Amino acid sequence: MNRTRQTQLTAVIHGTTNPAAAQAAKTAGMAEADAHTGAGWAADCDNAIATMARRGLPFQAADLIEQGLVDEPDHPAQWGPRFGAAARAGTIRHHGYAPSKRATVHKSICKTWIGAEAAAGEVAA
Repeated sequence: MNRTRQTQLTAVIHGTTNPAAAQAAKTAGMAEADAHTGAGWAADCDNAIATMARRGLPFQAADLIEQGLVDEPDHPAQWGPRFGAAARAGTIRHHGYAPSKRATVHKSICKTWIGAEAAAGEVAA
């Protein structure tokens, strides 16, 4: 019985999702956003992420602003490349998902991050 009243497909519909194309589009979009990010804001954001990572608590981009560590970027897409760079550098790791604290996005889902050292402590505990 379908209690959700949603259409349930039992067959896989080939061609509806292309993970490689999605990843390529994400990579291109983040590269474009990063290319249009001022060096000063990028450095301030990187420092803010490092500060939050040292605190050892889960956080999202809105927390950096709320704590007065960095200002809003020129475009919201500029956050992603900075968090991605910090993750690749081993400063932070993905912690989970939570409603965004930003009023402008109406609590849409948002990644939360945690300092990599704090995350290692969670695993060891």
